[in-house]
Amino acid sequence: MPERGEQRTDERKQGTEEGAQGTDAGKQGTEEDARAGATTPRSLTRIEAERRSALLAVERYDVTVDLTGLSAGPEVRCVSTVTFECREAGAETFVDCAAQVLSATLNGVPLTPSEDGRIPLPSLAGRNVLRVESVQANTTAGEGVHKAVDPADGEVYVWMSFEPDEARFVWACFDQPDLKAPHAFTVTAPEAWTVTSNSGDPHVETLGAARRWAFPDTPPLSPYNTVVNAGPFHEIRRESGGHDLGVFARRSLAAVLERDAEEIFTLTRQGLDFFAEMFGMPFPQRKYDQVFVPEYGGAMENYGCVTWADDFLRRSAPTPAEGELLAKVLLHELAHMWFGNIVTMRWWDDLWLNEAFAEFACNWAAERATSHTDAWAGHLAVGKLRAYLADQGPTSHPIRQPIENVAEAGTIFDAITYPKGASVLRQLMTYVGEAAFVAGMTAYFARHAWGTTTLQDLIEALSEAAGRDLDAWRTGWLETAGTDRLTLERAGDAGVLVAEGPATGPRPHALAVGVYARRGDGLERTALVTTEVHGARTPLELPLGDEAHLILLNDDDLTFATTRPGHQDRETLLAAAHELPTAISRGVAVATVWDLLITGEATAAEAGRCVTAVLAAETSDAVIEPYLTLAADIADLWAPEAQRAGLTALVAAACRDLAQDPGRRQVALRGLARTATDPDDLARLQQYAEDDVDLHWRLLTRRAELGDTTVDARAAALLDRDPDPDAWIRTLTVRAALPDAAAKAEVWQRLALDRAVPIAAVSQVATAFWRPGQDAVLAPYPQRFLDLVPHLSLGGMTPAMVFTGRLFPPYAIDTAFLTAARTAAEPAPPVVHNLLLDRADVVSRMLRTRAGTAGRA
Repeated sequence: MPERGEQRTDERKQGTEEGAQGTDAGKQGTEEDARAGATTPRSLTRIEAERRSALLAVERYDVTVDLTGLSAGPEVRCVSTVTFECREAGAETFVDCAAQVLSATLNGVPLTPSEDGRIPLPSLAGRNVLRVESVQANTTAGEGVHKAVDPADGEVYVWMSFEPDEARFVWACFDQPDLKAPHAFTVTAPEAWTVTSNSGDPHVETLGAARRWAFPDTPPLSPYNTVVNAGPFHEIRRESGGHDLGVFARRSLAAVLERDAEEIFTLTRQGLDFFAEMFGMPFPQRKYDQVFVPEYGGAMENYGCVTWADDFLRRSAPTPAEGELLAKVLLHELAHMWFGNIVTMRWWDDLWLNEAFAEFACNWAAERATSHTDAWAGHLAVGKLRAYLADQGPTSHPIRQPIENVAEAGTIFDAITYPKGASVLRQLMTYVGEAAFVAGMTAYFARHAWGTTTLQDLIEALSEAAGRDLDAWRTGWLETAGTDRLTLERAGDAGVLVAEGPATGPRPHALAVGVYARRGDGLERTALVTTEVHGARTPLELPLGDEAHLILLNDDDLTFATTRPGHQDRETLLAAAHELPTAISRGVAVATVWDLLITGEATAAEAGRCVTAVLAAETSDAVIEPYLTLAADIADLWAPEAQRAGLTALVAAACRDLAQDPGRRQVALRGLARTATDPDDLARLQQYAEDDVDLHWRLLTRRAELGDTTVDARAAALLDRDPDPDAWIRTLTVRAALPDAAAKAEVWQRLALDRAVPIAAVSQVATAFWRPGQDAVLAPYPQRFLDLVPHLSLGGMTPAMVFTGRLFPPYAIDTAFLTAARTAAEPAPPVVHNLLLDRADVVSRMLRTRAGTAGRA
């Protein structure tokens, strides 16, 4: 990381004071400015896509991209030349282009764009050449392409991200997944920039103050899997296993990239080897790049060139959970090279073929091929808990469901498609056996490489490999919404597993039941009984003698189902979950307690005590941090006001104990910085934070929440010594936590109205803004949130998801507000609509538990 001079420090202070994040001045404008004069492109429907796919075969795309205007302005200029065949001469269709069209010709004949993001294509010939010249100037708050300016040094970076249908905002294309074709990109960029794209080894030509990058043809790709990224990147490369691996980041994060590069290369090599073996197909391209960019949300699986949010490059040393998250995201995007790129879903109702498989595969590979051997425990502690909640909410849906248009597709990038889908695929591998599962995957890729598929294609490959009829499995697991519930009825030395389904009866399950006896200070598994469930009642032969202290349903976490302890086991589970011997068995117990909490069958006190006890006994570093977060969330969000302080103190005590272990001190002190109230704890944190800038910021945020009026001066001083180019966001986070009306107003303006906070940091600032015990200063903001609802979809799917989910108020609200939020959801675009309903449901559960009407005292 370059040395920080006084000029840079002053620029970063100015960025903090004026709300700048290093983007163009237009980024500072109001939402009204960004929306002025905007038109809403039509969303492609399933019927339109099917008609276009039946009519056309795309031969190739030749796309020239001019980025030179981004050095001093906002414009990206493109010429898209599409060569395609029409199966019905004289027919007509349309091409998607939501950028400003400067000119368009079809077979040399000028065309007239419509006002809905489409260009009509009349009188098609058998073979056609379409040429569209376009410009996109909304590169700070629009879809598809984004310009970011690093506040550290003023350098410009540009990235593109197109899922589900945002390539059309940059150049003309047939923006649907089943019209795959090779793409050839030629990019002109400032001379100092590096350009990355899907195919490797471009020919680079110098043109005065610019360079032209001509990339070879890609294999057949859907438009949403293509990418161009550019900027004065710091680049590191390694040869590994016949692949040329590259990682990129902005120059101000060079030191952090250097720190993490070997780990990234190691994980990439491990994933490439594992997936090549499991899928019977090596990754076919030599070059594989991963580009970390500013102001991005998440990561995107562009073929051969994955784009990441650069907040994954942790400014302080990563914790075990952060390291595991990096590994899983890396492996998730790598798995997409097969599930999504080489074989692509035909339409968005089969999004799970991409996302659920990638999420399953990243845990499978992490556990089997990397050092992250507790990956499934981490999946249970984080993703599965979210999925159990979402699958019992008002917008629960089948993993596979009809999607009528692409706007509707945005609603299924959720916890049901991702962690539930991954869990269901793990259940499928258990159901058919891993050998048959691998054989089926190998056949699937051999049969469909570079094509598109549907659910039936996959089921046929797996059925053939397993020799099992999977129709009932498919109907129950992929085409039915909701979560099964499993309960055990004890009957002497045997038992009956009772299964309830959400609709037509329980799904088929392959699962295990563990029997645990007390041995000294803990529980020991004395029997593990595996069984398949095909109906409402399944008899089990269990050794339920006097030693059977606890029966654990879904032991080893092999299926996706909520469980309920028998009447005699409830109190034992709550009191003895921490005595279970493995991270997975403890995780299954925590998942049961979580479900008791969210369904109103356990109090926050019961759940909080159980989770903090598990923390004290946990042996897996990967789940310590998720459980600390869960325990603190239970205290903050679920506990009645009279019990909140006691539960918070319980979490703080657990953090103090964990901090005695040097290997867990970093995570424990982070947890203590969230929960500390005692002056001794604050002093202890101050002592430990001496050389830990991250902990200093966390402590300042906690002091702000507790009403410390000195935090502004302390934050200004800390900003001077923090090398992070985005440290101004931490200053805003401190301001957000203050129980002060003026501070809340300032932060709301910059966070919710100006959208001056990068997408990846919205959650951090919003969490500090909405704090318990601050209802008086937060009172105006529930209504202000409702006022935002008509504009929450601004910027496309990812911003809509982030701002709707993170700004939704958990405090200073009542049931009348939740009713108003549900009413506001009705006319909202699909993504906003569903998230409003989901958040209203979750917060209503919190209010019930806070009222003390849940569970047993």
